[in-house]
Amino acid sequence: MKPIKFSKFHGFGNDYIVILHEEIGWINDLGEFSKRICHRNSGVGGDGIAVLQKLDGEADYECRIVNPDGSEAGFSGNGTRCAVAFLYYENLFTDLNLKLKTRSGVKNYQFLKREDDTFWFLAELGTPKEIKNEKLKVKNEEFLVVTLDVGNPVCVFFVKDFEMLDWREIGKETESHSYFPDRTNVVFVKPVDKNNIEIRIWERGAGETSSSGTCSIAAAVASNFVGKTGRNVSVHAEGGTTEAVWREDGEMMITGRADLVFTGEYFFEF
Repeated sequence: MKPIKFSKFHGFGNDYIVILHEEIGWINDLGEFSKRICHRNSGVGGDGIAVLQKLDGEADYECRIVNPDGSEAGFSGNGTRCAVAFLYYENLFTDLNLKLKTRSGVKNYQFLKREDDTFWFLAELGTPKEIKNEKLKVKNEEFLVVTLDVGNPVCVFFVKDFEMLDWREIGKETESHSYFPDRTNVVFVKPVDKNNIEIRIWERGAGETSSSGTCSIAAAVASNFVGKTGRNVSVHAEGGTTEAVWREDGEMMITGRADLVFTGEYFFEF
């Protein structure tokens, strides 16, 4: 067995195992590795892994996000924030602005502050694509939803009360619905007022999570798209509150935190 150094961070309870590429570059099957290290009982436990590699060129670092089921995500708001926090925690990067290459493009992160082992960032995530109102049949019931791509595909349901429907089962079925050939993230939104929404999350490849940067910004964009909120929205998930902005020029921005949980070594048998 070979020891692999890692650090575990969480963004509002959405936890990621952050690893430098040099630690696992020798592993051929990253999906299988992610399944094993993310296992809650026999591994470190996490909602995914974030693998960082230093670059020279269009970005400072590249970040790959791999889900607990072994699939690779196009992007993760909380996962990348955890990865960026790791770079500052380890003093591998010290400038105020960092460019991070992801499968869905280069994202910009602005360091805001550090409080002990909690790191705050403002992230610019690009513009949403393919925002549409759709009718979707799930569990023999037709729902009006908003679908969009914010780096990952997201399907948004609007609800009056989370307890009035089995949102976990609906989320699970919607994730693999035939309408979404590559599966989708699913977020259930309860509008509170023009500046606040509450959400519940079913993430593609991870299941129920306490928070999600991707789902938070998607929920904010969709809420504004259908006229339920303004462009500045506080998104309240079970794990905490993400501040989301959909600017007039289309740019999506979120402000959130990443907290260090622990560091260690994982012994991987290959």
